[in-house]
Amino acid sequence: MSHLRERIEKNCLNCGTTVIGKYCHVCGQENIEPKESVWHLISHFFSDITHFDGKFFTSIKDLILKPGFLSKEYMKGKRASYFNPIRMYLFTSFIFFLSFFSFFYNTSKEPVVKLMYDGKTMEEIQQMSPQDFNNFTSVLNNGKPMRRENFSHYIDSINKKKGLNLIIFNKEYKNREEYDSLVRTGKVKQNWLTKKLAHKEIELNKKYHDDANQFIKDLGEAFLHSFPQLLFVSLPFAAFLLELLYIRQKKFYYVGHAVFTMHFYIFLFIAQLVVLIISRIVELTQLTWLGYLNAAIIIAIFFYLYQAMRNFYEQGRGKTILKYGIFLFAYLLGIIFLVAIFFFVSIFKI
Repeated sequence: MSHLRERIEKNCLNCGTTVIGKYCHVCGQENIEPKESVWHLISHFFSDITHFDGKFFTSIKDLILKPGFLSKEYMKGKRASYFNPIRMYLFTSFIFFLSFFSFFYNTSKEPVVKLMYDGKTMEEIQQMSPQDFNNFTSVLNNGKPMRRENFSHYIDSINKKKGLNLIIFNKEYKNREEYDSLVRTGKVKQNWLTKKLAHKEIELNKKYHDDANQFIKDLGEAFLHSFPQLLFVSLPFAAFLLELLYIRQKKFYYVGHAVFTMHFYIFLFIAQLVVLIISRIVELTQLTWLGYLNAAIIIAIFFYLYQAMRNFYEQGRGKTILKYGIFLFAYLLGIIFLVAIFFFVSIFKI
């Protein structure tokens, strides 16, 4: 419900119907003054996303503290009291990946050596006192100080760039024109797919000829940015595995398994966000003991899935453990397959 003032006029601004009461009985629009402040606009946006009437927070609390409970309530038809699982999934995944790429993922393009120099030139480093030089080089060399005459060689070995020279699908060709000419003359026989791969291979060799490290970095970033799509694709696959595992229980249908999977993914997003926050705190404060808390959270994720399966599907401990193990193994194989596909697609994005 909006906090804006109710209109004196009783005609609905949306459909023109005469309004009886606070809301239009035809289209449901609230009969309030159309002029609103920026704060009203922002608060209305978040209200529409999360229904900040207690439903969102109640759903999150029950999802975290009662594994499988929300999914069971959904199957019973009790849906008005809880946040819609699809909207909850979209909202939590949006918050997670927005936070990850905004605050936790370092996209700095600065050279590694420049960061290691800590703003100092080679000349300044060589002029350090013996004690300062030992302390500085110990950080770079796993606690072991270097000799001054060896330091420049060490830096040169790091700065040395290796050009990219992919020879995966075809022999090494100088350019695309040479390759296409050989294909046209029949000296190289290729189908449509291998031709596309060869073209991309030649393009990458040309683009990253002087810097293979940049190729690896760009490929990694392209793959990482496709991770939200990978998780989204893996969701129906996980639901399908659960459908097979519980195929004899006729009261469960595919949508029910999908809702269960969405609720688990939502918990996964929340848990991983907490892990990232703790990791950043450790990085800033050097409170390494907090790392044990992260380990506990990761273990809790696996236990949460087991407990959610037992509560939702209502089977005994033995059957649940067996199906839990089969599910994890099959899901891991599926994820490896999806990662390979998305990694392959990422090559064509750079």
